[in-house]
Amino acid sequence: MPKERILITVKTYPTLSRKYGETVCTAGVREDGSWVRLYPIPFRLLDYSNRYSKYDWIETSLVRSRKDPADIKLVGNVGTDDKWRERRRLILKQGCVHSKLQPLIDAAHTNKLSLAIFKPARIVRFTWAKDDRDWDPIKIAQMRARHDQGELFAANEDISKTFALIPRVPYTFSYRFADVDGKESEMQILDWEAGQLYWNCRKRASSDAEALEKVKKKYADTFANTDLHLFLGTTQQYHGWATNPWVIIGVFPIPREIQLNLLCSSVTSSEA
Repeated sequence: MPKERILITVKTYPTLSRKYGETVCTAGVREDGSWVRLYPIPFRLLDYSNRYSKYDWIETSLVRSRKDPADIKLVGNVGTDDKWRERRRLILKQGCVHSKLQPLIDAAHTNKLSLAIFKPARIVRFTWAKDDRDWDPIKIAQMRARHDQGELFAANEDISKTFALIPRVPYTFSYRFADVDGKESEMQILDWEAGQLYWNCRKRASSDAEALEKVKKKYADTFANTDLHLFLGTTQQYHGWATNPWVIIGVFPIPREIQLNLLCSSVTSSEA
């Protein structure tokens, strides 16, 4: 199977799947700017040398091999030199940036689009809500059963000896924002960085409330004062029928400068 070179732009916080265990939804762009969604990725079961970060280049087969469920090789990185110049070129100039919500919602309903770059006209607020602190015990039991049967860690037996589930983030995070037409929407943020930021803040904070305020400061103040773009994706559960099936699967808080790309006024085709 031929391999493709993909720049990772999205890595969501891990979730549990009855079929695949702990998985991460990953997405990125080819060198021509077209989007690719990679799922399921058992990220923490990858060899340590191939555990990619955002803006790393990877090589992988787009059709998973049954013999190698994690056929990924880390091959490079795109840094932040010259105000993120190369990241801008690959993601914004090569790709299509949307500024209106309704065309994206319509495109999802007609199965034309499931990944997109969006530039909000205004961030209204950053919010959070309590969520379950523990993973679904049924899914955990299913994972243990697959482990006992030798299925779950087949790709990396060494990690199976020390593997422990990543802690579940006990809060959900969301942005409420407006598009260029003034249409407002609130979308949940599923980015791994949001979850990890919470845990990092919680280690240094005396309470959940203090940690959450630190997370808010990053997203409501620091990120909102950049040339903020959002990576949006639809979920399989809601794609095609929900009033608004989009969620935020990543943020792109680039330093401010004159915007060179053309905003997309409509959706004309689906991603590969």
